[in-house]
Amino acid sequence: MGTFSVWHWLIFLVIALLLFGGSGKISSIMGDVAKGIKSFRKGMSEEDDASPAAAPADAPKKLEGKPSEPQTASGTTTGTKVG
Repeated sequence: MGTFSVWHWLIFLVIALLLFGGSGKISSIMGDVAKGIKSFRKGMSEEDDASPAAAPADAPKKLEGKPSEPQTASGTTTGTKVG
């Protein structure tokens, strides 16, 4: 396939300088990522701890009254004679 042109090498060098140039840019980026992950885990664990105490489970409610008659797809009740 041939060698890279001058532009390819220039772009590569610019990217390499951005990533590795300066004092600890990559380590500072990774430190920020680690802080974000730790705060996310802390938030998730706090949410799990607060959920059961904040919302107790309610007992199922009973419906009172006479049950309605089942209906067919046409909307008429079953068990009655028409006509």
